[in-house]
Amino acid sequence: MKSYDHHLVDQLWQQRWQEGRLDEADADPRRPKYYCLEMLPYPSGRIHMGHVRNYSIGDVVARQQRMRGKNVLHPIGWDSFGLPAENAAIDHGAQPMAWTEENIERMRKQFRRLGFSYAWEREVAAHRPEYYRWNQWLFLQMLERDLAYRSRRAVNWCDHCATVLANEQAESGACWRCGTVVNLREMDGWFLRITRYADELQSALDTMEGWPERVRTMQRNWIGRSEGADVRFCVADSDVEIPIFTTRVDTIFGCTFIVMAPEHPELRNLVGDTRQAREVLDYCEVHSHRTTAERTQETAEKTGVFTGRHAINPYNGERVPIWVANFVVAEYGSGALMAVPAHDTRDHEFARRYGLPIVQVVQPAGVSCDVQQEAFVGEGILVHSGEFTGERTEKAREKMARHATENGFGGGKVQYRLRDWGISRQRYWGTPIPIIHCEGCGAVPVPVEDLPVILPLDIEITGKGGSPLAADESFVRVSCPRCQGPARRETDTMDTFVDSGWYYYRYCDPGNTELPVGEEGNYWFPVDLYIGGIEHANLHLIYTRFFARVMQELGLVDVREPVTRHLSQGMVVDWSYRCPEHGYLAADKRAGGWRDDPAAASCGVCGRAVEVKKEKMSKSKFNTVDPDYLLDRYGADATRLFAVFAAPPEKAMDWSDTGIEGCHRFLQRVWRLVDRLSGADNVAEPAADDLSAEARALRRKTHDTIRRVTTDIEERLHLNTAVAAIMELVNELQSAIADGGGRQEQGGLSYAVQEGLETLLLLLCPFAPHLASEAWERLGKPGSLVQQVWPRCREEFLARETVTVVVQVNGKLRGSMELAPEASEDEVLAGARAHEGVAAHLEGKTVRRVVHVPGKLINLVVS
Repeated sequence: MKSYDHHLVDQLWQQRWQEGRLDEADADPRRPKYYCLEMLPYPSGRIHMGHVRNYSIGDVVARQQRMRGKNVLHPIGWDSFGLPAENAAIDHGAQPMAWTEENIERMRKQFRRLGFSYAWEREVAAHRPEYYRWNQWLFLQMLERDLAYRSRRAVNWCDHCATVLANEQAESGACWRCGTVVNLREMDGWFLRITRYADELQSALDTMEGWPERVRTMQRNWIGRSEGADVRFCVADSDVEIPIFTTRVDTIFGCTFIVMAPEHPELRNLVGDTRQAREVLDYCEVHSHRTTAERTQETAEKTGVFTGRHAINPYNGERVPIWVANFVVAEYGSGALMAVPAHDTRDHEFARRYGLPIVQVVQPAGVSCDVQQEAFVGEGILVHSGEFTGERTEKAREKMARHATENGFGGGKVQYRLRDWGISRQRYWGTPIPIIHCEGCGAVPVPVEDLPVILPLDIEITGKGGSPLAADESFVRVSCPRCQGPARRETDTMDTFVDSGWYYYRYCDPGNTELPVGEEGNYWFPVDLYIGGIEHANLHLIYTRFFARVMQELGLVDVREPVTRHLSQGMVVDWSYRCPEHGYLAADKRAGGWRDDPAAASCGVCGRAVEVKKEKMSKSKFNTVDPDYLLDRYGADATRLFAVFAAPPEKAMDWSDTGIEGCHRFLQRVWRLVDRLSGADNVAEPAADDLSAEARALRRKTHDTIRRVTTDIEERLHLNTAVAAIMELVNELQSAIADGGGRQEQGGLSYAVQEGLETLLLLLCPFAPHLASEAWERLGKPGSLVQQVWPRCREEFLARETVTVVVQVNGKLRGSMELAPEASEDEVLAGARAHEGVAAHLEGKTVRRVVHVPGKLINLVVS
């Protein structure tokens, strides 16, 4: 094949790799393992450039590690339960199972076309009973250990998706899936007790050096460990106590009121028949349905109502009014807070609004402040605080917490923002929760031997009126496993994050019919590299760390922290065009020349100027690029190469038509280089003393490239700079061939070119495996390239015989010299004085000082 035809080459090598099982993996304790993993995709039907980038990064690492001699597990599967499939079924009259299987088949073909080296024999899919059976098994194990439980509480509800959401899925007050503003609703549901591990999940972050600090910080903030004190306020004229948690118990003498959440369980009993009762209950009705995110925003208006009741401050015996306020939420702490307006900005705003007292109890050291005008929130010295007056705030917190313990009204406490994970979903396309409700026996677990509880397929899905399973009497009506009486199945399904919480354990042992993962898990775990988006830092990545602890406690694996190194890859962005009248515009609605000059774009419908900006590629923004088009036009290798070359993996990647064209041209240059040198006889390595200057320079470049590419992949994960180094080697090879002319046989240059070209293909293999494999075979090299050993950098070729030393006079460049690396300062100075470009600037002047940077620079300060 004279010219490079990517269509033929891609198909040829993909078929060979598949037939030879070259990408499959089997546990082998005799070999070092490497587990390379990307977050499993949702089978939407077509991959996008975000997929291409994410999975190309992982494939480069997996292929390079195989060449390093590692036994590499690089699996793939499908996060195939969830709302999109169910909604598509509603929209198109399709059945979710058929729709999902068709999408998986389509995306599998696209992944194969890209040449991703997946262990396809280990493929899993969440919607298949042989997988979700183990979701149910794990749920029953957690139920037995009090890690799963049923409770009624206020939960996040999305009207559009008609289902409950976990706190992590409504972090900003909107549904993570559709963006609809969520509200609170009282419901029964199933929860996983993730809070049991809150302290460990947070403290372990300090040891996870292979994770980005950004991700660890996000998880620390979400888990939200706070050290403080619990204090119980007695309600005046009653035996009711209101517990509060505070991180600033040192300010409690400045507490002038208490605030309770509108949904606080004691509030209705508290107001009773007071004259404020009606106003309080009406206020609660309005605000209790608003989400945590809405109510706790700093910019949100702070409102409240006096309950008519007072509480007693246990530290000074003073009566303080009890208010209900919109910025307090029941799920954090006890649902009640002490308010110290002199030393808390939010409390200050509330007190000023309602004319409540502001009492200063902390004085900043050495300065004065007016707390009536602005809260002082820093550390200082206690004032007006009884026996604690004069103490520094840090020390006072310890003493005052101890005082609460000794006097029986509280004590020190650690609290977390993290809440238990609600997994009940009122939709169809998910794992059935294996519970049977019996009127006499209560909630009864399905016997393990009866798993899986199969999701019925012949069912009408409307997206309205609760779970579709509740209307399927053949599914719902069963006998109680305990008393054999009539009973009903649970009709909620599991949150799809349960599916993805442990899936990569199943990759290790997908055929096991006795356990979700057997002994092979201990061979493969932990995951050495996990690649996925930053948007999952407080969703999947916290949930999967929870699952890891459960798996370890069940005796399935030995490790409690599942991932050694994590990479949060950046998104792919491109120009989007939005007309004020017609919204986002597709390419055929834009004016000509939009790609060359995006700012000149106008709406093709109304002619108005459009808003142009770089945004994440999205179908809804009409700024996507079809990977199939790229594969047809440029081939798998150019598409892969551009995906990793355009930007560092953790940064956003700007789409560029010229960028992928440039990668395509580069690969054509490599092919022409191979074609020119194919058929040449192998040359024996010459002795080092026989190398010409040109040959030594090329060998130095070859081994320096090995060093750079190896470091960039294994240590830095900067694949873009690794590709850049390979491109530099191609330039050097082309120059050596052009400059060598008929002298290539002299001074070992032929061997240096041969070594450089073979090294080039080995280094290029993880990035462009199809072309590199074809080129390797074309050169007559034995064996499959993907099974070759990664090249070794030979340090003896990295030493330079000369270095370039820059010469400056009074800081201005006056020339440069080629000198031995070990040249002394006196030798460098002598050379500088003799340099013809320097001598004229020294004439008639005295050298006052010499600044010498060995091997790089000498600066002569003269006057």
